[in-house]
Amino acid sequence: MSYKAVILIGGPQKGTRFRPLSLEFPKPLFPVAGFPIIHHHIEACSKVEDLREILIIGFYQPSEALSRFLTTSQREFNVNIRYLQEYTSLGTAGGLYHFRDQILSGQPRGFFVFNGDLCCKFPLLEMLEFHKQQANGQHFTLLATEAPKSQSLNYGCLVKDPDTHEVLHYVEKPQTYVSSIINCGLYVFTPEIFEHISTVFKKNQDEIFNGDPFSSNKDTIRLEQDIFSPLAGTGKLFAYNCEDLMWSQIKSAGSAIYANRLYLGLYHDTHPERLAKDAASGPHIIGDVFIHSTARVDPTATLGPNVTIGAGVLIGPGVRVRESIILEGANLQDHCCILHSIVGWNSVVGAWSRVEGTPKGPNPNDKFAKMDSDNLFDDHGRLTPSITILGSNVNIPAEVMILNAIILPHKEIRRTFKNQILL
Repeated sequence: MSYKAVILIGGPQKGTRFRPLSLEFPKPLFPVAGFPIIHHHIEACSKVEDLREILIIGFYQPSEALSRFLTTSQREFNVNIRYLQEYTSLGTAGGLYHFRDQILSGQPRGFFVFNGDLCCKFPLLEMLEFHKQQANGQHFTLLATEAPKSQSLNYGCLVKDPDTHEVLHYVEKPQTYVSSIINCGLYVFTPEIFEHISTVFKKNQDEIFNGDPFSSNKDTIRLEQDIFSPLAGTGKLFAYNCEDLMWSQIKSAGSAIYANRLYLGLYHDTHPERLAKDAASGPHIIGDVFIHSTARVDPTATLGPNVTIGAGVLIGPGVRVRESIILEGANLQDHCCILHSIVGWNSVVGAWSRVEGTPKGPNPNDKFAKMDSDNLFDDHGRLTPSITILGSNVNIPAEVMILNAIILPHKEIRRTFKNQILL
């Protein structure tokens, strides 16, 4: 019996914390560690032997970039990949239900469901083996991990039986502490999940018919609140708990830098050939660095740790880059310094300029700590210090400093800026 996978990518109304990087480019295609975010999902799916099809569900308008990505991925992984566009945001369960016929075509034994903003080691084979070991046959499995008590309130929290691993209680973003075990946004479902989603769908439609049809969006159905919470304690929902799982969400640009670090670290085991080597004829490499084959890097440059250099990037003599993502077509001129930043597509950083952000990461003293997606502004209305972001086609002149700033696309900068958003 075969399996499928569904990747939920949302749409343009979401991802506001990812701006300005998502203004001109769909967030799921943003490159992390050299490849689009959802490329890592698809690559993990390709390791599952009986997985026959991958469906990507969202409400982005079909675009040339998305079509090109799907065509390339199909050819690379030899698996059928389709994009299914929602007519509006239907929620994590509503999108599944709307396209249930496409998901169930071919009568798959079950299917994986991914949230599209996950950064994870994706233990799909282990998770599937765990799922098969449960005796029910009409049950559902979610991936879980540990989080600090203070951070658990930001996620879906669950209480499970330590022996059977059945989920006994589930609360999405609770007001008070429930459990340190959190939902990772990766699931194994059997076709029976649609019976439970159907119950919620019919209830919502009845409320429209019998009540105020404009009261709320009754087309939206959420897996977490509408499905998992009622399923908890019924013997149908189980948790595969990986305490030390490498896991993060990519909600903000700062979390993209952290995800870049995690995926580059994974390449040591999965794709060592993707990591640049420190050689006498090339730039000085420190730690984990990915350099696209079409990038041109001066041998006197120093890169790393945790740096990704995109396609067609030009890096001049003496340039220093650390903990950053340099996107396609960017030009880093002589002796400029890029630290804890994202340099946008086709942007230029002039000679001897410095682009620097404030590093963000989980508490290194807590092995279960997660990456926080901070608000853009603090309680006093000031910009929260974070990584610096240059949108696409930004021009930074020579000998200036950009510190803790966000610069929207197509800007010509003429002087130093600190702690500002340049609209």
